[in-house]
This record gives sequence, structure tokens and C-alpha cells, in this order.
Amino acid sequence: RFLQEREIERVGGRERIRVDVRIIAATNKDLKAEIQAGRFREDLYYRLSVVTIRVPSLRDRREDIVLLANAFLRRSGQEHRRKLRFGPEAIQALLDHAWPGNIRELENRIERAAILAQGLLIQPVDLDFEAAPSPETSSARLRWSSRNAASRKR
Repeated sequence: RFLQEREIERVGGRERIRVDVRIIAATNKDLKAEIQAGRFREDLYYRLSVVTIRVPSLRDRREDIVLLANAFLRRSGQEHRRKLRFGPEAIQALLDHAWPGNIRELENRIERAAILAQGLLIQPVDLDFEAAPSPETSSARLRWSSRNAASRKR
């Protein structure tokens, strides 16, 4: 009733209280497929889906990675009272990573780096990419290292 009528009733109460709220819900599931499979209620879907915004995963919008990483770093830096910035290798590592955990993974890696970074410049090791590099990440790093080495020789 809350979603449909925009009213609530306190536990043990008898009077209905009007509420003016907006619900924002997010999922990585195909809810129409979930309805077909019987894992999501169709009536709830139609109550929630007033406006649907599809946001591609982070790996599909690489142009946002550095922007988001810098925003997370500013916030974490303020929280932990550190003035940090990314080194070029860290930026490249951020761009090369596959981001299976999407935005949450990015945010957590940045906060980890803000806490554990030894200096004022965040390096890939601070982002914990060294622990378990994916094949995609390893080959991308090799390409970056080769390009970087070539540019240093010039």
C-alpha cells in the first residue's frame, strides 16, 4: 500500500499517514526475466518502474573511471585527512582493470589506497591490483609499460 497509495500506518496505530517520498531502486538483474522465472513479483515491478534509467557497467564506460576515481579520492582523502593524487601508473592500472565489482569495487579500492598509501602519490600496489591480476589487466599493463619505456627513450 505504501508504494501504491503513498500512505503508511504505524505499527499498532490506526491512522493513515500520507508520505511524499520517491523510491530509487537499482539492480544488475533483468527484472522482466526474473518475473518470467518467478523470482520477482510482477506487481512490484510495475509499481517501481515509473522511470527506468539504464546505466552501463563501469567496464563499458571507461571514460568515467578517472573522473569517478578522483571524486572518490577527494572524499576519502578528506575523510582520512590526507591530500593524495594518482601517479600515472595508478591511472593506467585503473583504466586497464576489468572492474567486475563495478562502482563499488572502484570506490573500495580508492578508499583502501587512501588509507594505505605510503606517500602522497597513489601507486598501483596501493590499489591492490598486484594481488590477483586478470589476464586482461596483465596484457594491458605490459602494453602500457612498453609504451612508457619507449617514450622515456625518446
